[in-house]
Amino acid sequence: MRVLVTGGAGFIGRPTVQILAAAGHDVTVLDSLRPDVHPAAPQVPGGRLVRGDVRDEDLVGTLTHDADVVVHLAAKVGLGVDLGDIVDYVSSNDLGTACVLRVAATEGVAKVVFASSMVVYGEGAYDCPEHGRVAPGPRRPTDLDAGIFDPRCPRCDAVLAPTLVAEDAPLDPRNVYAATKVHGEHLLSAWVRETGGSAVALRFHNVYGPGSPRDTPYAGVASLFRSELAAGRPPRVFEDGGQRRDFVHVHDVAAAVGAAARADTAGFAALNVGSGTVTTVGGLAEALAHAVGGPEPVVTGQYRLGDVRHVTASSARAREVLGWHATTSLADGLAHS
Repeated sequence: MRVLVTGGAGFIGRPTVQILAAAGHDVTVLDSLRPDVHPAAPQVPGGRLVRGDVRDEDLVGTLTHDADVVVHLAAKVGLGVDLGDIVDYVSSNDLGTACVLRVAATEGVAKVVFASSMVVYGEGAYDCPEHGRVAPGPRRPTDLDAGIFDPRCPRCDAVLAPTLVAEDAPLDPRNVYAATKVHGEHLLSAWVRETGGSAVALRFHNVYGPGSPRDTPYAGVASLFRSELAAGRPPRVFEDGGQRRDFVHVHDVAAAVGAAARADTAGFAALNVGSGTVTTVGGLAEALAHAVGGPEPVVTGQYRLGDVRHVTASSARAREVLGWHATTSLADGLAHS
């Protein structure tokens, strides 16, 4: 199988390329090598690296000629800093995806695998003791100031209980990056209807592991905690540390991408890619501190209005559709990261 991997020099891209190459596939990597992501040119074992932008349709067309699958990982990632990033996000992610899909249609590519994210959900899934499954509204500053961090039922005002979010949950993007991922999924769905091809959007949950970006506002919480510990400082945990997340190792994520590229799927499918294990942010900070013998985390009680409280995945559909499931425990993953 001939595969083009956009963003293949990145954190998730490099192990994905290795997995595809190890399975005997012919892999070409297209990566812009943005200096804010790649201060030095990386090695990409198993793939032929071409430096270029996914918005360069002539170049993408050359690289997708005779390709069977495009794995589209290239994106400006993270939750952003402020609206000063909005044009870069929309151009890199929305326009970039549109260019890839237009070329894929022209070149007759049969399948596209797209890196989506759990941020498309906004808050995760919640149950009310009286009204069952409900979608919470924004958390109230008065509650947050009082240390009440869980959202309330919009009907009876009861504090809600979190549960696992499945792919049929409503999408509620709450920042620019999330909005671009939702739009990317919609573009993929339209591409499938127009071309009859197959597309899989993989909603990655909190990915961690070797090679994760650090010391940048766009890094994930695990990387931010690592950076603090490396500097001899205690990780600073917002709220009460009880925020629920699903931390999934990058090698498991790469395996999911490889499985999606190989799977005999039809139409459009969106699939959660998570570990299946619920971990609190405070618990992650403690585990990281213990793993490196660093100082204990400090729970600050601080909050950010735009943060979501709980979002954890059910990845049962990925097991059913792709035959994939995560195999790396958090303890093992942190020990080797």
